[in-house]
Amino acid sequence: MASLNDPLELRHGRTLPNHLVLAPMTNLQSHPDGTISDIEIDWLLARARGGFGITMTAAAYVNPAGQVWPGQLGISSDAHIAGLERLAREVAAAGSVSSVQLHHGGVKAIAAVSGHDVVGPWADAQTGVRELSTGEVQQVVDDFAAAALRAEKAGIDGVEVHGGHGYLVGQFLDESNNTREDGYGGDSGGRARFVHEVMRAIRGRTGPDFQVGLRLSVERYGLVPDEMVDLVADLLAGGDLDYIDLSLWDVRKLPVHAPEGSRMLIEDFLELPRHGTALGVAGHIASAADAQWVLDQGADLGFVGKAAIADHAFAQRAMADAGYRAPNFPVTKDHLRAEMLGEPFVEYFATNWPHLVTA
Repeated sequence: MASLNDPLELRHGRTLPNHLVLAPMTNLQSHPDGTISDIEIDWLLARARGGFGITMTAAAYVNPAGQVWPGQLGISSDAHIAGLERLAREVAAAGSVSSVQLHHGGVKAIAAVSGHDVVGPWADAQTGVRELSTGEVQQVVDDFAAAALRAEKAGIDGVEVHGGHGYLVGQFLDESNNTREDGYGGDSGGRARFVHEVMRAIRGRTGPDFQVGLRLSVERYGLVPDEMVDLVADLLAGGDLDYIDLSLWDVRKLPVHAPEGSRMLIEDFLELPRHGTALGVAGHIASAADAQWVLDQGADLGFVGKAAIADHAFAQRAMADAGYRAPNFPVTKDHLRAEMLGEPFVEYFATNWPHLVTA
């Protein structure tokens, strides 16, 4: 079994110094034009210096129409490259591998934030969402590939496509809503077409040393669990990806509506042949024991979210002490500020998860 601090060689690019990844987390810290800010770089560099093998940004929109939050990072324009160049240099100097998460909100985008019409795989007259034409779908595939190329030009080591949490990539996988008849919906193969095309386009546009990952939700959001197992199996075997990141909310959870005593959700995926593609998991990894547990179950990477908010050096401490546990929530706003969260991130976190933050 692997240990947390063992290096991990991926299919492409730099060898990871360990098996711990800073999960991508919404933080509202970028400038209004999507360029990265000093406070966002400070947040990320603290985690890079704190030992994470991959230091990943928050979701970065690949097209302005896909923006969901004010202060969201952008990678839709060459104007976004300069700030990412600085991030790449400083993350590398800290000994970590850099990654930008690529994102499009689809039907969850907010017109008042983006200034653009909201578009997605299907129309919704009640909310004003317009259905993407076939040509526009193909343009969004290109938007993801162009954004990956910008990251590579900036010196970033890789990208992760956000296919989880009901955003655009996941919307195409939604059985209950994606009834398109143009080959991008209708049946399981059609629903999976978009994600396959995005991954192939990124791999084709970027070089052999550039790493490509994909975050997926595997239940809820209109997803069919058996289809998601088949999709992950196909992606693991396809050769385009360096890793898949399964966002599970809790790595030990049972499938939704499963009776007590059922197999854990994670098990169906960890049993799949990898074909050289790494498999990571995220959800309630808050201690060295939690992180080691996911490796012992057969995962290759542990993606750490809230514990990395509470402690910028979670990775370093977990690798040094098998008994280490991140600070318990709730924590104070001053604790968050000391952990290099900028004020927009502190307020966003406190507003959305008030049970995790005291005054």
